[in-house]
Amino acid sequence: MYRAPVVAIVGRPNVGKSALFNRLAGRRIAVVEDIPGVTRDRLSALVEWQGRRFEVVDTGGWVSAPEDRLAERVRAASEASAREADVVLFVVDGRTGLTPEDAEMARSLRRAQRPVVLVVNKVDHPEREDALAAEFHALGFPEVVCVSALHGYGIGELLDAIVARLPEGGGEVAGEAEEGIRVAFVGRPNVGKSSLVNALVGMDRVLVDETPGTTRDAVDVVLRTDGRTFVLVDTAGLRRRARIRDALEFYSTLRARRALEQAHVAVLVLDATEGPVDQDQRIAQEVVEAGRALVVAVNKWDLVSGKNARELPRRVHEALRHVHFAPVVFTSAKTGRNVRRILDLVARVDASHALRIPTGPLNRVIARAVREAHPPADASGRPLRIYYATQVAIRPPTFVLFVNDPEIGNESYLRYLEGRLRTSFDLLGTPLRIYLRPRR
Repeated sequence: MYRAPVVAIVGRPNVGKSALFNRLAGRRIAVVEDIPGVTRDRLSALVEWQGRRFEVVDTGGWVSAPEDRLAERVRAASEASAREADVVLFVVDGRTGLTPEDAEMARSLRRAQRPVVLVVNKVDHPEREDALAAEFHALGFPEVVCVSALHGYGIGELLDAIVARLPEGGGEVAGEAEEGIRVAFVGRPNVGKSSLVNALVGMDRVLVDETPGTTRDAVDVVLRTDGRTFVLVDTAGLRRRARIRDALEFYSTLRARRALEQAHVAVLVLDATEGPVDQDQRIAQEVVEAGRALVVAVNKWDLVSGKNARELPRRVHEALRHVHFAPVVFTSAKTGRNVRRILDLVARVDASHALRIPTGPLNRVIARAVREAHPPADASGRPLRIYYATQVAIRPPTFVLFVNDPEIGNESYLRYLEGRLRTSFDLLGTPLRIYLRPRR
């Protein structure tokens, strides 16, 4: 199996780790704000330089004295990334200078016994490079590279230093790695999206906390099981636009919606203890408008009992009747109930999402539907005539019907045709697009 060497970016909060990660990745992946502690989850991206490919990992800020449980877990995750990496980029702030936390983290990295490149960030003027880097030599690392992640200064030298320390025999460019089914876990804050991802991969790959808003970036997790590859994307909770409070939350929401657009399948996570709410309906509609396949996971099922448990399935189906084609699974990330079934449903709806129907069977189904229900007519009584149907795209399946006059068609008749297509072909979980075009 292909495995790219791992390069971990570590450092205390607000030294520019995420900006450096984005610069190395060549695109904006991590949320960058001038606020300590923005990055909490581990983000990764493949980078290629001088014929070598490696995975760059961004981590949360390392603090010497965590003030709460979440900060402790962020620090633990950062240290674990350093221990597992093939090369560590230890980022410090050239403007602030050497701090006691930098010195303490340097001692921790030496105990990990991994190759370390000390990266002095925020060096915006080359003539100040020696002066800004001088005091950091006291940390005892032989390789010191000055960069400006914001302006791109020194990035080429840093990439050279990384490649020189990569292990032999790994990361040579020899074709693209397997993509897999991209699955975006979407939903309101604190419904258990990260918990479900962790339950699926069997480890705490994504930080989970009871505080809403723990996840701020869209986090990719590759899972290979039963001969299938899934890329699970944990996203920030999607709030109503009127309730987005600040720029950080705005960009986190923007990344979540971008992750949805790039996914093949969306898993909409609902909170069983609250039941479906208006925002769940809006997010489901966003999935349909984005053309993604959909699975609905009602999480925290272990916390529901009695009358609520009996009535909840009906309430979910009624609230989400506009996405009636989506399968619903009742899960518990805590107990593991039905968690693996999510992947089975994802694989099935992904196949439906990519289904291509031959022209012959498609036209036979449409012709039979026309015979069994009167098509609409215009004011003069002229009926809609469908001459020919063809599928023009997949993801989602998209059909064009050539007719005598598209203006005669209406939404209710198109919904009828959609229903006939769904009963005739395996189109579970995928939206459909049907367009009318004049024959000429």
